[in-house]
Amino acid sequence: MEDDSRTDGADDTLAHAADRERGILTPSDREFLLGRKTDYTEHSKKQKRNRIRRRLRNAILDFTILFDHLEDRDRETVFNPEDESREAYTQGIVDMLGFLHLGTMGYYVPFKDMLGQGVNRAEQKLAGSDYRMVTVDFNVDPVGQIDVDEVVDKLEAGHFDEVTDEELRAFVRLMTESEAFSPGEMRSGMKEQMPEFVDAVAEATDARNRRVEDLND
Repeated sequence: MEDDSRTDGADDTLAHAADRERGILTPSDREFLLGRKTDYTEHSKKQKRNRIRRRLRNAILDFTILFDHLEDRDRETVFNPEDESREAYTQGIVDMLGFLHLGTMGYYVPFKDMLGQGVNRAEQKLAGSDYRMVTVDFNVDPVGQIDVDEVVDKLEAGHFDEVTDEELRAFVRLMTESEAFSPGEMRSGMKEQMPEFVDAVAEATDARNRRVEDLND
């Protein structure tokens, strides 16, 4: 079944390219996992999977060295892809985080604790001090049934700040799955409205900044 949760417009061409240079996976590994090469015996399949597992474990250990010793300019270059490959890299980062979340389910240290520790380490590295401490909130809250009438009433009344994140995600999903939804019409309509929206946001920001200046005088 096709995964419909991917980033819109993500380009899988680069990730699935047969001639892409070796990363954690060799080109042969990719061909195997993508099902492009099927002339494996049961024994060779087991060997292949075992080699991939070992390489993946060692890649995880390598991140300790990369975090502590890779120069900033090298890291920044890695995360500054060319425009034509940016969507593929973004999807790769999303899938990497998803893979870690799946892989650490049942691990003796919860994912959210490791995520918090990792962000703290990064913040301390940026600050050059272990006195830099931050709080990282991470929760997985399933989206359940929403009261459609209630959400519509909030939207009609312009009470956008009362719409919860859960309601918003569910409402957008329901709307896009509706037969009445037209992506083309919505795209053109939103593009027409966007300049006015941006101007209104900028005006509100300017008014807010002027008010702060008045209060500080």
